[in-house]
Amino acid sequence: QVQLVESGGGLVQPGGSLRLSCAASGFTFRLYVMGWYRQAPGKERELVSTITPAGGSTNYTDSVKGRFTISRDDAKNTAYLQMNSLKPGDTAVYYCHARFRFGNLEYWGQGTQVTVSS
Repeated sequence: QVQLVESGGGLVQPGGSLRLSCAASGFTFRLYVMGWYRQAPGKERELVSTITPAGGSTNYTDSVKGRFTISRDDAKNTAYLQMNSLKPGDTAVYYCHARFRFGNLEYWGQGTQVTVSS
């Protein structure tokens, strides 16, 4: 049974930090590109960041460059998103995503709420 379980969301003040975790099970984690998406109320889901297997390459949407850092620990089957200097515009539900590097298989987590507000 495939599972992606996010944790680490919550309420934080502007300028604060959060670290999201995505614990994966039920598939061969090291063969998947891991990503984080987010969806704010009334907006489409957008890609935030991705990381290739073994952490060889990372990508970020422009609005989070220099503030967010994606990482993975293949030994723990876990992906992370370190979010610093958070802004109210970062408020959204954050979803973990896994995409098989060599095919069309993909999986989604259930999402974790991040709220940036004073």
